[in-house]
Amino acid sequence: MKNILHKLKTRKAVVGVIGLGYVGLPMAVTVARAGYEVIGIDVSEHAINSVNSGINYIGDVDDDELKAMVEKKLLSASRDYTLLQKADVILIAVPTPLDKYQQPDSSYIRSAIDSLAPNITTGSVVILESTTYPGTTLEIVVPAIEKHGFKVGEDVFVAFSPERVDPGNKDYKTFNTPKVVGGVTEKCNLVTEAFYKEVLSAPIHLVSSPSVAEMEKIYENTFRNINIALANEMTILCNKMGIDIWEVIEAAKTKPYGFMPFYPGPGIGGHCIPLDPFYLTWKAREYNYHTRLIELAGEINNSMPSFVISKAVRLLNIDGKAISRSRILLLGAAYKKDIEDSRESPINEIIRQLEDIEAEFDYHDPYVPEFHNERNGRDYKSVSLDNLEDYDLVIIITDHSNFDYPDIVKRANLILDTRFAIKEQYQNVFKL
Repeated sequence: MKNILHKLKTRKAVVGVIGLGYVGLPMAVTVARAGYEVIGIDVSEHAINSVNSGINYIGDVDDDELKAMVEKKLLSASRDYTLLQKADVILIAVPTPLDKYQQPDSSYIRSAIDSLAPNITTGSVVILESTTYPGTTLEIVVPAIEKHGFKVGEDVFVAFSPERVDPGNKDYKTFNTPKVVGGVTEKCNLVTEAFYKEVLSAPIHLVSSPSVAEMEKIYENTFRNINIALANEMTILCNKMGIDIWEVIEAAKTKPYGFMPFYPGPGIGGHCIPLDPFYLTWKAREYNYHTRLIELAGEINNSMPSFVISKAVRLLNIDGKAISRSRILLLGAAYKKDIEDSRESPINEIIRQLEDIEAEFDYHDPYVPEFHNERNGRDYKSVSLDNLEDYDLVIIITDHSNFDYPDIVKRANLILDTRFAIKEQYQNVFKL
């Protein structure tokens, strides 16, 4: 333990990062910036070649900073796990998707730890950062390491520290977001805390076990999922009652205590909020418990694309048009504003439903020039806004800051704004 602490203090420790995606690459650059040599491991040749060429592919990573770390030989990438034999700290930041039955797919974690375990050396620190269900670290990571003759807490130090990446957030990045750490033992906590203190400028919060840290992460995202569902359900009700939900929320925000604003929308997206609560729902069955509130929130949020389509149908009908004989432009494909990520974006389901009713549509997004629809397996390309006047209806799905909303209002025939991007009142603009 003293040896690894000394290496961390003197910047002689080597750090491995398994998974160079939205979580792993920002962390790899952050660690390299702190002065440590970082070895990135990934299965994607594109990711490996991009990193080694100093070419950035993640929005929250600074292009010049990545290039500088590579040129200083502080950051490199490979698919060769044997390179991690020289690593003192190894971070695992691989994907944790759901399978078609809405159950956690831990195959990426299992594959990573099975490939890593034979290359771990005595005194190493292994930290799982991938969002997952409570119990993963103790049930998957620890047994895989101890199978190779190590005693966790003495020979190797293991912890779970959930990622907290918010793509597009201009205030909080990897380096300044508070970090939660749950070590298998007290020594594991102390060593992991020492590592993060060297590379982050944010406070480190220690908890008593990996399971607490795993649950904490899911609780964060479930909290958001449920409150967004409440906002969405209130929107549906307010529509029926002729009340403006956006005005309601703005009024509620004036209360200085006991209220936190959440906003409705066309659906939820990204890797966290739509998926993470289902990890807990799945795990709860092991304890013969049914997470009713979580599942209900999921149902409400998943119903919002249908609500958008139904509102589009009504607006076009009022205009004397059938949606199946109308041209529709979907504005925005990313799951949130000002980012390039379309994973689990509401546009996937909205497009699927538009195709079911044989509606003619295009999409425009300067951040997402093309994307693969997760619902129907098809590929789509962004169109220009040159012919905006030719569309019967424009549906704002993502409220990017660089959209010229005054020009869009002026040129569009009819607009359905699902994000309250257009604050002023116009005759051709209707809110969700």
